[in-house]
Amino acid sequence: MKKPFDPNAPYQPESFSFRDREVLDDIFSRYPQGRERSAIMPLLDLVQRQTAEDGLKTRPPQGGWIPRAAMDEIARLVDQPPVKVYEVATFYSMYNLAPIGVHHVQCCTTTPCWLQGSEAIVKACEEELRLHMGETSADGKFTLSEVECLGACVNAPMVQINDDYYEDLTPETMKQVLKSLKKGQQPEIGPQSTRHASEPLPGPTTLQDRTQKAG
Repeated sequence: MKKPFDPNAPYQPESFSFRDREVLDDIFSRYPQGRERSAIMPLLDLVQRQTAEDGLKTRPPQGGWIPRAAMDEIARLVDQPPVKVYEVATFYSMYNLAPIGVHHVQCCTTTPCWLQGSEAIVKACEEELRLHMGETSADGKFTLSEVECLGACVNAPMVQINDDYYEDLTPETMKQVLKSLKKGQQPEIGPQSTRHASEPLPGPTTLQDRTQKAG
């Protein structure tokens, strides 16, 4: 679930320019001449990260998103019609095409997470944030979204908040993660249980001598 792309919305800036030329040059160095179009996806990600940095200085604050002016600038850099950039940005849910909260809470509700109780995790998020899916808090700090599989099925249920995964959640631990973020603290990333990474909950069942040596 993401907001539709409205190229003429009042929040759209008139212009955009990349600030980190070194990173910009590095992205283009990955692709041969004539294949600059391949840089569209990393350039969109770079835009989103730049607007996230800038958004921390606004009132209310904002998370990372991709303005139309930025997509037009990418189109100019890769020598493509703007619609070619719009097509990519509107297809992938990881690109936000409208202002969002500083903390983007993305709840996975696909089958593995659903079987492990994602409905209760969604309810915990809505209760703690006092938001419904697709809404942003008035203070600009949180946006709540429903997403498809994020690839951490073995540690279901889980959510992604910005770049970080929080796994093996219960309603109580989910609320604790959100409470920490409200206080400006960084919750521990990864499993919110005794599990290490994605090993079995009771601990390693094979190669135990190696796992003990590795700690």
